Amino acid sequence: MVTAETSARSAALPHTVGDTTFMQGMIGHHQQALEMAALVYQNSQSDEMKLLAKRIEVSQIDEINMMKDWLKSRRETLPDEHAHHAGDHALMPGMLTQAEMQRLASAKGAEFDRLFLQGMIKHHQGALTMVKVLFETPGAGQDGEIFAFASDVDADQSMEIDRMAAMLAALKERR
Repeated sequence: MVTAETSARSAALPHTVGDTTFMQGMIGHHQQALEMAALVYQNSQSDEMKLLAKRIEVSQIDEINMMKDWLKSRRETLPDEHAHHAGDHALMPGMLTQAEMQRLASAKGAEFDRLFLQGMIKHHQGALTMVKVLFETPGAGQDGEIFAFASDVDADQSMEIDRMAAMLAALKERR
């Protein structure tokens, strides 16, 4: 049960504007990754790609829920679910443009797989940039939850970039 005292304590949890901006931005970033992953099931013939998409979905949904809880517990504003569709000029690092998303959505088979892997590598590299900016912002990233989450994003997405680069290289060899 949330009491006035519990609520006041949560709002007083130490965090910075940089922490809040990171969490709000990363939610939109993750939402685009989910949109990209959803395309795999209809546009790819590869079971390996479908397994990758499932891993992305599971991790991103879990992390979005954690970020929303983090923001709520600090009485911070949750971003609009479609804020990342605001236009190419407002894109976060690594975000695909509307044109890139349309090209991805219309591709099929091996061409889709290539575009997806290239796009998701770019997308994950953008998340790594966001983590770097967080840690370079004075006072930001000191909250234990944020530090652990951002460190996990850095490690997990770096590993996924390596995995996707290998998949992309294998795809090019098959041509």
